[in-house]
Amino acid sequence: MNRLEFLRKAGALAAAGAVSPLLVSSLHARRTGANDRIRIGLIGCRSMGWVDLSDALLVPEVECVALCDVDAHVLESRAADLEKRTGKRADLYSDYRKLLERNDLDAVIIATPDHWHCRQMVDACAAGKDVYVEKPVANSIAECERMVAAARKYGRVVQVGQQQRSGNHWHEMKRYLDSGKLGRIAKVNIWANFSYACILGAVPDQPAPEWLDYDMWLGPAAMRPYNPKRLHGSWRMFWDYGGGLITDWGVHLLDMALWGMDVKGMPNQVMGSGGNHQNPEDIAETFDTMSVVYTFDDFIINWDNVTVESGPYGRNYGVEFVGANGSLVANRENWEVIPYKDRVEPVQCLPDYMDHRDHLADFFLRMRDRGQTACPIENGALCATYAHLGNISARTGKAITYDDVRKRTGCKEADRLLTPAYRKPWKLD
Repeated sequence: MNRLEFLRKAGALAAAGAVSPLLVSSLHARRTGANDRIRIGLIGCRSMGWVDLSDALLVPEVECVALCDVDAHVLESRAADLEKRTGKRADLYSDYRKLLERNDLDAVIIATPDHWHCRQMVDACAAGKDVYVEKPVANSIAECERMVAAARKYGRVVQVGQQQRSGNHWHEMKRYLDSGKLGRIAKVNIWANFSYACILGAVPDQPAPEWLDYDMWLGPAAMRPYNPKRLHGSWRMFWDYGGGLITDWGVHLLDMALWGMDVKGMPNQVMGSGGNHQNPEDIAETFDTMSVVYTFDDFIINWDNVTVESGPYGRNYGVEFVGANGSLVANRENWEVIPYKDRVEPVQCLPDYMDHRDHLADFFLRMRDRGQTACPIENGALCATYAHLGNISARTGKAITYDDVRKRTGCKEADRLLTPAYRKPWKLD
């Protein structure tokens, strides 16, 4: 039984109320006697980090012994939630480096803002920890490359939080695409239209609240006055910390497009355009309206986003593979084949909604056997690089080509956006 079949059967048992798929997965793993506990720490506890930890704790072997967050309110709240769930009080940290000094930690989950991912992941690998890191893997292309190098140098197991790689209906989609039934695919359309990308209601800068270690929140990013509109959730829409919808939803959907088309390298050219056109009063730095075209020898991938939550085929987000015989349209709710002139049979496929649990299960299984995860750091870096190239092209107004060997675009203005300037004393090692 291959990994996906195993996880799917485990998911079926869980759906029937019989057992958690992670329990089945963990029992399937190689046992190590008295030392079979997997002790983990969570860095970044507020949102997706807590979702990741909640599914991780479904594995009986997993124990969370440490929590880290620069927001004291979030940290205390999550500590109470964890104690209520497990009956044990985790050790609390505001500085992730102190957490990484622990010798009893096997792995960490990193769910901080994007500008922190690289430094924390590299430090975790150097400290001998395996890593589950949220997407996008980093806030720049140079950081993506350093994260790949760190995982290889230190021999760590890394899973990127692009959980669609563990989704049953996405694997079914890939098998259908590989069957050739759609005919030649000349274009892939991707869109993600979400209103949260627009930030309205500007407020003045103000002193940082006492419950927030603001200097640590900024970390390697430039020193700027505190403003609550740049903090929880909204940070994704400011260049210092995130890249907008294309790095948030884009890495998920670009991943499916690249996987479906068997792309493992760079496009021939990237042409992007963007601005805050939907809401001119939008204070976000990233784009509420954006289009990017990625060209290849014999097909095109196109990205679009706007902040009006509607889209093609009645879906505000999705990916469409346009073939000679029909189109395959997919998102997390389902995928379907829409025939062209009856050249192919209509098809529908529904998910089991176990992808996130299965993704965490896969991470812990790979920690046991030291094998490759469903979404290794190399794939996470590839998808993030595509997203960043789209932003760089739109920000510079230039069509660019990225040389993945020389690590440059040939455009000085674009090349300056490949590598962030870290604020002292932080260094991009």
